Parts: sequence; structure tokens; C-alpha cells
Amino acid sequence: MSHIALYRSWRPQMFKDMVGQQHIIQTLQNAIREQRVSHAYLFNGPRGTGKTTTAKVLAKAVNCMHGPAIEPCNACATCIGITEGHIMDVVEIDAASNRGIDEIRDIRDKVRYAPTEVRYKVYIIDEVHMLTAEAFNALLKTLEEPPAHVIFILATTEPHKLPATIISRCQRFDFRQVSTEEQVARLREICQEEGIEATDEALSYIARLSEGGMRDAISLLEQTSAFANRQITLEAAVDVTGGIAAEQFYELAEAIQHKNAASMLSLVESLMQAGKSPDKCLENLMYYFRDLLVLKLANGGDTATERIVDAERFRAMASAYSADELFRMIEILNHYQQELKHAAQPQTLLEVALLKLCASSDGGAQRAAEAGSEEIAQLRQQVQQLESQLAKLLKQGIVAAPAQQQQERQAPRRSFAASGINRPKVKLDRFISALQGQETQEARMKWGDIMMRVKDRKVTVQAWLKDSELVAAVEGQLLLTFKNDMHREMTERPSHREIIEQVASEVMNRPYQLVTVMLKDWQAAVDGNQEPAVESLELEPEHIAGPEANIGNNQNGNNQPEWIEEAYKLFGEELVVVKE
Repeated sequence: MSHIALYRSWRPQMFKDMVGQQHIIQTLQNAIREQRVSHAYLFNGPRGTGKTTTAKVLAKAVNCMHGPAIEPCNACATCIGITEGHIMDVVEIDAASNRGIDEIRDIRDKVRYAPTEVRYKVYIIDEVHMLTAEAFNALLKTLEEPPAHVIFILATTEPHKLPATIISRCQRFDFRQVSTEEQVARLREICQEEGIEATDEALSYIARLSEGGMRDAISLLEQTSAFANRQITLEAAVDVTGGIAAEQFYELAEAIQHKNAASMLSLVESLMQAGKSPDKCLENLMYYFRDLLVLKLANGGDTATERIVDAERFRAMASAYSADELFRMIEILNHYQQELKHAAQPQTLLEVALLKLCASSDGGAQRAAEAGSEEIAQLRQQVQQLESQLAKLLKQGIVAAPAQQQQERQAPRRSFAASGINRPKVKLDRFISALQGQETQEARMKWGDIMMRVKDRKVTVQAWLKDSELVAAVEGQLLLTFKNDMHREMTERPSHREIIEQVASEVMNRPYQLVTVMLKDWQAAVDGNQEPAVESLELEPEHIAGPEANIGNNQNGNNQPEWIEEAYKLFGEELVVVKE
């Protein structure tokens, strides 16, 4: 028996046989019992949830020779005729192929005539959202003033595409997806009647794949039964539906966890050789990581483990990932799932998506420990740099301050300033040469990601950075141009600069430093002019007190451009205020 024949044999012929739509059935039965049947109904919901079937059962109930009855007898000539499609007064129209105004005008002309065989003429218009605007206008006139002997039943999966004027003239019923438990019960009933042996795991798997559509579940059951010679197991259901076995899920997740790209690519190749489609692999893997996330965040989330046979192994894999990792990986998979729909090389795009997961995954506790060791090493290097800079300043004449002066330095809102402090020159030649280079192109592609991550770290830093434009990258340096000098100054604050450089290094997978220049100077350099003139910061000297006033002016006989930056590093930006 083909799956179409199996579905027809198990297609509900009475209201009581409907699965998952009891709230709708009860409403319709009450309307029939009280003789308050509407002239127009709108049935909307996902595919395979019983919209058209309910419409036909309703047509039989109102026209049954022993009714109108809340349950059609299914034995009289009328019920049998409607079931077999012989009654000319019950018309089913597919709006996908009959969507023009001419077809609707034909209906409008015929509704005025009384039915010849039954009580009510019933027009069932399936996929009604496919009608043209003109056809909707023609149908609207009929719905406004319908004859008493006509019932319209409109069925659609996309009610938002219907005009509001059509919806307002119908009684609307929303069909829901059939629950997994209800589907499994119906599939088990079918297996018993048809002599098919099936395990509970296989039926649950088939029910989940149908995504709430009973029709799809029966079709998958028949397809799997034919493949497995009426001996349905979970392995057979996975094979015939193109899914991925639990063991392969685990191996992929383990390869991603350990950043083992070679093993991951080998697994992908074996899946492709087994006939799995890239889009199905990506979809199933996203479900897998979703279940890991649910299990990790929802205590006692037993529903998440329904997809996996070995629950203990599943829980162990969930504990190997952090929630942030899982969120990030699901977002990456979702992005590539959209791209896969238009990809010329879907397998290559699948491999790229999984390689990106390998690159973005922290790899659990071991990776965290390694990251912590790296951070400690970086901090030690920064301390060594500060110590060497402090020693250099001491050689230039800076002496340790008494305790009282040290306390004054720590007082809030202390200003350190000197007149004539100059910003160091930025050599732009190498940045101009790198405008078309690979490093610049890569940095520009990832600049949006850098901006988003900076915003996550500190939104005020991203606000100052929005005025900038990344123009070039070369040898671990990013050159930004600014239109506004204040935005440039705030971006260059040590704490702000540190955030930007950290994020850029994470995104680009190598250390990067920030270099800034005003837009006008950059444009002049690109046009072939000389390097930009030195920018002078005129600072007020009235807040300078004690020996600090002579630092940088009297020791070497000239100005020291590094003075302000060194003051930030020594005393912290919270205590140093530079006034222009």
C-alpha cells in the first residue's frame, strides 16, 4: 500500500477521529447542534493538521441524510458520495492552481442556484491565500451577501496574506500542531491495524520529524515500513529520512569541542558519502546543540533528551560546553542555514560553518585554563613594560613623591597639564600602500563584528568609536580616521583603547594595536600631500603644582609627547584631567 493509500485509509471520516483539534471540533459540533452554522469559515494552521479533512467532515455533518448531525453517519448515500467526491454540490477548489478572477466569478454565478442533491452547497477553497487581489474582491461580494444554502470554508497555512475584509467575514479557527504523544498514539494504532512492527523510539522519531503534521507522520511511517520490510527500528527511520545517528552527533560535537578540524571534515565527508544532504545535516546539528542548551539551562529538561538514546552521554556532552558557546554556535548554524538555501556548493558551505564552530568554540574547561594562562602571561608582559617605562622616566628626572604628595595625586579631579604638548606623528605611507592588501580587506570585513563586540563590552566606547572609519590595516595595526577630534580623544583613552584592541585581537585571531588620525589629514596624505602637521594640544597650566610643572619641559629642554600618556598610566585616567 502506498503512503497515499495508507493516509487515505486512515484519514478521519468523522469528528471523533480527528487528532489534536478537539477544541475546534467541539465548537463546530455545538454550532450544528444549535443550528447556528455560519455561512463562512476560515481554517488556518500548519500543513497536515486536518484543515481540509475537517472541512469535508463538516460538509458531511450538515448534509447527512440523518442530520444535520454532530457526527456524520458515514453510511448514507450523501456521506459516501462526499467521501468519494461524487456530490456535485460539495466542491473542493485548489486556489494555488485556480487563483484567477474568472474561477471566483464562476463560483459567484453558481451560488445563487439551490443545491440539487444535498441541503447545503459547500465550497472548500484550499490554499486560499494564493488568490489574486481581483479574485479576493470578487469573493468578498459573495461573502457579504451569501445565499442561505451556501457555506464557504477557506483553508490556508498563511492567514496573514488574506485581506482583513475577508477575514472579518469568516469565523476563524486556528489549527494547532498535533503533539508528539497524540501522533505516537495514532501511529501505534495504525501499526497494529496494518500488522507493522515498530519500536517506541522509532515512532517518537517519526513524530518529531513531522513537526506536528499528522499527514506527514503517516507518510514517513509508510516510507519507513517499506524500507524496513514492516520491521521499523530507530536506525531504519534515521536512514530512510536522511537524519544523523546519535553516535554521529556525538562525534561531530566532540570534534568541535576539541577544535579537531581534520576529524570534523572526515565526518562530514562520510555523511555526504552516505547520502545525507548538507541542509539536513545542518538542521539536525542545530537541533542537537539546542537540546544541549535546554538540558544545560533547564533543570530536569527531559524533553530535550528525547532525540538522544544515550541520555547519560548526552548530559556529559552538555557539561563540556558553556551556555555562551552553545548560544554562539546556534547563531552561526542558523546564519549558514539561511545561506545554504542559495549555495551552489552546499557541502563546502556546511564545512565552512563547522570550521567556524571549531574556531569559535572555547573547548571546555581545558580551553578555559589555557586562556587563563595566556591572560596571565599578557598581564606579566604589561607589568614589565610599565616597569621599564617607569625606569625610563626616573632616569629623565622624575623622583618619587613624598607620601603627602602621593595622597594629593590620589585626590579626585586632580588635573595635570602642560602647555605645548604635541601629538606624535603618524607615518601614513605604509598604511596607504596597504589599502588594497589582504590584511586591510580582512579587517574591513570583520570591522562590523568588532563594533558589535565592543558594544557588548562597553556601549559608551562603541558610541565614541561610531564616528570613526577603518581605512587600513598593516603589520598588526589598525588605522582609524575621525571627523571629530573629541571622539578621537575619547577613543584613545587607555581604558577605551584597551577594550578595542582586545576585541580586535579576538576577532582577527592575532594581536592588533590602534592608530588614529583625523580624516582631513588622511585624505591629504592619500592625495599625495605631505604627512599631516603635528597637532598641538593647548593645555591650561594653572592646575600644575610642585615639581610636576617642570616635567617634560626642563629636563631635556624640549617637550615630551609621551608625558600625558605616561601620566594616565602612572596615576590612572580617573585622576588625570587634561583641559584643552
